[in-house]
Formats: sequence, C-alpha cells, structure tokens
Amino acid sequence: MTGTAPRRRGRPARTDSESGPGARERILQAARTEFAERGYDKTTVRGIARAADVDPALVHHYFGTKDEVFAAAIEVSFEPALVVPAILGQGTDGIGERLARFFIGVWENPATRGPLLAIIRSALTHEAAAKVLRGFVLRRLLERIAAELDVPDPKFRAELAASHMIGIAILRYVIKVEPLASVDPEKIIEMVAPTLQRYLTAADPSGD
Repeated sequence: MTGTAPRRRGRPARTDSESGPGARERILQAARTEFAERGYDKTTVRGIARAADVDPALVHHYFGTKDEVFAAAIEVSFEPALVVPAILGQGTDGIGERLARFFIGVWENPATRGPLLAIIRSALTHEAAAKVLRGFVLRRLLERIAAELDVPDPKFRAELAASHMIGIAILRYVIKVEPLASVDPEKIIEMVAPTLQRYLTAADPSGD
C-alpha cells in the first residue's frame, strides 16, 4: 500500500490553474469554440478539456455529460434569465419586435453566433443536439414567454414563433440564401415582428 487516497470519481485532484475561479468559464469558452468549429459529432469532452488545459474529469465535474456541456454553451448565448423579463417586462405591445430584435441580435453577434451555428447544423443530423435545441429554445425560452401571456395554446404559439425564427436563421446564417443573407437586420426585424406579435398575442394566431 502506498498510503495514497483514491481519487473521488468526478472530482479530480486539481492543479492551481484548474482550481482557480476562472476554470469553469475557461471550460465553457473552450466548449463553445470546439462545438462551433467541429460540430456536435466531432467534439469530445477530452477535446474540450485539452483546449481548456484541464483534466477531462473536471469537465464532467462542472457540466456532466457532453450533452450538458452543449446545453450550457447554448445558454450562454441566450441567457434566458435576463432575456425573458426583458421581453415581457414592457407588456404585450411590441413583444413581437422585442423578440425578433433579441433573436436577430444574438445571431448578428460573432461571439454568440458560433455556438448557435453548431447547434443548428448538428440538430439537423443528430438527435442529441436536436433534443438540446427543443429543450432549451422551446421550453426554457419561447414557452416561458408564451406562458406569461393571457392567450390560449401557449405551447403551440411558441412553436410557431420558433419555427419562424429558426427558419430565418437557417436561410440567413447557415445556407446563406440571398438576398436574405445580406439584407440589413433591421429590415428582417421590421418584416417578421408583426408575424411574431400575431403568433403570441392574437386571439387566433392563424390570423383568421
């Protein structure tokens, strides 16, 4: 016997660089970069750990599975705890414009676009990524917004809004279809805001 205590699973012995207050943030930043550059399938926990200069077990300790690291990287882009009150706080008037402006703003920001490109691309071919997209964008963001509105069928309305905005994201930022890919973002907001407003607040979201 050497007298050395065994490591606890999921809590590796940490170096000074790993145990500092910036370790979690460094892992998260590395994960965002890895997912953006490699996509979901080719990104590994070991690769994230290598990019963050930490032990892979530390990634598991902070975030759990690869799916959970992926979800955490997306949450940094959306920040639902801040977004939902900002969109709802001014009442229902103009909620379509605020939602459109927020969504397009996130995509237009190079710092947050990368992880979103990764999740959109990956969700088209990988069920785990699609599950993260459904769980986060729908349940944690749009459904929370719709549930606060005094309208019937909030989940259906949230899905309509999500389909509209994700469709724009795919055409503008992934496939890059012209002229949508290069049009002024303000023009997109101007055009889609009334539709989102109707989805979320009209008595009949179909417009009939």
